[in-house]
Amino acid sequence: MAKKQKKTAKKKQTSKFLYWMIGLVAVCIIGLVILANKPKDGFDFDYKDQPFLGEEAADVNIVEFGDYKCPVCKSFNQSFFPLIEKDFINTGKAKFYFMNYPFIHPVDSTRAAVFAEAVYAELGNDTFWKFHELLYEKQPDDTSKENVELNTEEFLTDTLKEVTSKENAEKVASVYKEENYQKRVDKDLSYVDTLNITGTPTIYVNGVKFEGKTYDEFREMVEKASK
Repeated sequence: MAKKQKKTAKKKQTSKFLYWMIGLVAVCIIGLVILANKPKDGFDFDYKDQPFLGEEAADVNIVEFGDYKCPVCKSFNQSFFPLIEKDFINTGKAKFYFMNYPFIHPVDSTRAAVFAEAVYAELGNDTFWKFHELLYEKQPDDTSKENVELNTEEFLTDTLKEVTSKENAEKVASVYKEENYQKRVDKDLSYVDTLNITGTPTIYVNGVKFEGKTYDEFREMVEKASK
């Protein structure tokens, strides 16, 4: 009788163990299915203290890495960007950020990037974007060797005077060399290194790199991200 009770108890323990194992396997399978169907998260940018266009509440964050001496960036801002502005920024669907990747010229590119960061910090977001747009507009299509001194301090200050007061422009010119503004550019460059960015313009949508070539492909990517 005792032996029979022991066998019954052992069977119950075995059954419980099998139920636990089956349950555990089921949970693992469900977890794997969820992970497999979960959208891939993009790179986690720190958007704090970065100039942007658009509404704060917009779900989609678009980032452009650019160089103020880059002729392709100039073309992007004249042809591609207005479409982004019309379809996504002005409609409240996306915010658009600009981050620096000054690499074309070791002096000119960096000087313009640091100066622009000072404009943003000292004069605010609106003045920054006016300066940003005008700076690209005034860059010649050819930014090769004969133009190595294009982004001089005088040129940048005079350009800024076209979108703000003389006093504001001179204020920025007097402080832009401070360490803090270089640190802002260095922060952007840390992303460049981490993400292995090799050229400009390079675009990210919610932290995911845009790999397409046409605006239709870009629009589709942003619309998917907004859902």
